[in-house]
Order: sequence, then C-alpha cells, then structure tokens
Amino acid sequence: MKVTENDVKYIAALSRLVVPESEMSMFTQQFNQILNYADILEKVDTEGIEPTASVLPLFNVLREDVPQPGVTHEEALQNAPAVHNGGFRVPRVIE
Repeated sequence: MKVTENDVKYIAALSRLVVPESEMSMFTQQFNQILNYADILEKVDTEGIEPTASVLPLFNVLREDVPQPGVTHEEALQNAPAVHNGGFRVPRVIE
C-alpha cells in the first residue's frame, strides 16, 4: 500500500492536526517507511509461536511490608495554611 499526500492530509484532518505543506512530503515518506516495515514483518514465519503480551517473563517485585513511623497529627497540620476542627481547611469548590 502506498500512502499519498492526500492520504496524509486526510489522516491529519481526522487527527485534527495541521501539517504544513513544507513537511507534507516528509510525512508521506515516513508513513510509507512504516508500512514497508509492516510488510517485512508480515513475511516473518511465526508458525508455532504462541501469542503473548510481553516478550519478557512477568514477575512481581515485592518487598517485605514493614511498618514505618509516620508523622503525627500535629506535624501534618503544622504547615497547613488553614486548620478547622483539627483538619485541613480547604476552599469551597461547590457553591
């Protein structure tokens, strides 16, 4: 499949992008290079290869769940711009 400048203009319009005329030939060439590479990949023999979402083995990296000391209630409110009833006072968002 060969991409033309009209195809690039159409794709740009669908994507709501403005492609300057000075760059139109470059984008056309790049689209064609991508499609040529896809054609090469189509020719690769994949018979007997199971589909997979990842080429690397999947595993979880977990660490020991060790409790750590946190901040006290007073320390948490220490730098608050405004405090109300022992909590952070924030501006009203719903009128």
